[in-house]
Amino acid sequence: MQINFLGAARTVTGSFYIVESEKATFVVDCGMFQGSESIVERNKADYPINPESIDFFILTHAHIDHSGLIPRLCKNGFKGKIYCSSATKDLCSVMLPDSGHIQEWEAERINRNLKDTDQPAVEPLYTPRDADNALDQFTILELDEIHRPVEGIEMNFREAGHILGSCIVELWIEEGGRKTKVVFSGDLGRPKQPFVRDPAFIEEADYLILESTYGDRLHPEMPDRPAELKKIIDETLKAGGNLIIPSFAVERTQDLLYDLSILQSEKQLAPDIAVYIDSPLAIAATEIFKRNFEFYDRETNHLIREGHHPLQMPNMKYSHTKDESMAINKIKSGAIIISASGMCDAGRIQYHLLHNLWRPECTIMFVGYQAEGTLGRQIVSGEKTVELFGKEISVEARIEDNQAYSAHADQKDILNWLDHFKKKPKTLFIVHGEEDAQETLAHLIQKKLAIETFIPDWRDRVELKPI
Repeated sequence: MQINFLGAARTVTGSFYIVESEKATFVVDCGMFQGSESIVERNKADYPINPESIDFFILTHAHIDHSGLIPRLCKNGFKGKIYCSSATKDLCSVMLPDSGHIQEWEAERINRNLKDTDQPAVEPLYTPRDADNALDQFTILELDEIHRPVEGIEMNFREAGHILGSCIVELWIEEGGRKTKVVFSGDLGRPKQPFVRDPAFIEEADYLILESTYGDRLHPEMPDRPAELKKIIDETLKAGGNLIIPSFAVERTQDLLYDLSILQSEKQLAPDIAVYIDSPLAIAATEIFKRNFEFYDRETNHLIREGHHPLQMPNMKYSHTKDESMAINKIKSGAIIISASGMCDAGRIQYHLLHNLWRPECTIMFVGYQAEGTLGRQIVSGEKTVELFGKEISVEARIEDNQAYSAHADQKDILNWLDHFKKKPKTLFIVHGEEDAQETLAHLIQKKLAIETFIPDWRDRVELKPI
C-alpha cells in the first residue's frame, strides 16, 4: 500500500492524499491551496494518476482547504462516491458553488489584464455548475458506524471537534490476508468549543496522518471569551469607530454569534448595536447550522431548551446583496461587521478594510489562522501599509489577533489526544502545518511518546507496510 502526499505537505492548506492498495485506490480530501502565489499555483497541478481510476473519496470536513478542489477532480474524470457526514454535505452544497463563482471571477479578472497581450485566455479551475455536478456524487455516512466502500476496506467516521460535521477517519485495509489500520486525523478541534462535541479519542493505529497547524504553540488559557469580546467592543465604540471582524464563513462566524448572543442575553450588549453578517456564504452556513442541531454538543442543546438560541439575535442584520454590503461602508461608528474571507484574500471584507483600516478609531479583530502570503497575515504581522484594489492603504486601525477563537487543537491538545492511544502508531506522518510547527511537533512526539515521525514533502510517495 502506498500513500501519495499531494497537499498540506510542509504547508497548511491543500489537504489531498491518494492511497493505493491491493483492494482499491481512494482519495482522502482534495483541498484548495491558499497563500502565496507559488503555493496557489499548485491548484493547477496535474494529477499523478488518472482521476477515472479512483474508486472512492473520503472527505473529512467542509473547509475549502480540504474540499475546494473536489469539483476540479470530478470535472477531470472522477466518477465515484464522495463519503462524508450529513453536515459536511450541507455545508459543501453552499461552499463549493460559491468557490466556483470565485474561480470564474478570478479567471475573468486575469483575462481582462491579458486582453491586449499575446497570452492565451485562462479557464477557471471550475464553475458553479461543475460544483453542482460534483455534489451529486456526495454520499452521507453516519458517524461511529463501520462502512465498507469496497471489499477488503472498512472505515469509520469519528467526531473531530473542529467544525460542524468534521471527522477523524479510521481505515482498516486488507492486503495479503493482513489488516493494516490507517487513521487520518483531519483537522482536530479544541475541547469545549461552542456547538461541536469534543474530539473522539482513538485507541490504536498502525499509521497516523496527523495535522499540525498549531504544533509549535499553545493557545492562551481559555479566557472568558464573551468578556474579552465585550472589552474590545466597548473600547472600539468609545473611540468612535467600527469593529471589523474578518471571519471564516463556517464555524468562526457562528462562534462569534454565539458569544454575542450570550452578551445580549446578559444585557451586556446594547440592543441598538447593529451586528452585520456581510457574507452570503456565512448567512447560508448559519442557516445550515440551525438545521443540523443533531451535531451540537450538550451545552448548546441546553441553551436552546432554555429558550435561548445562540444564532438568533434581534439586532443581527444579514447583508445578502452587493448594495446592502456597500451601504454598511457608509457607517462610520457603532457597528460590528463580520465579513469573509477570514484571511482577507478575497470577498467583501476587503471593501470593509478599504474603508476602515486607515482609521485609528476602528478595530480589526482577527479570529483565525492567517496563512503565509495572505493579506491577513501581512496585517497581523505588523505591516504599516498594505495594497487593496491597487491602492496603498495605511494600517492605522487597532489590530487584535484573538486566538481564543481558533478551532484547531494546539500543541498540548494534540499531545493529549495522542496520549490516549492504547496501541501507539508505528509511524506518524505530520501534515497540515508550516515547517516550524511540523518540526517542533515531530521533535516533541519522538521525545515524549517515542513514536517514529515523518514529515512528507509535496508529492512524496510512501509505502505503508503491514505491521
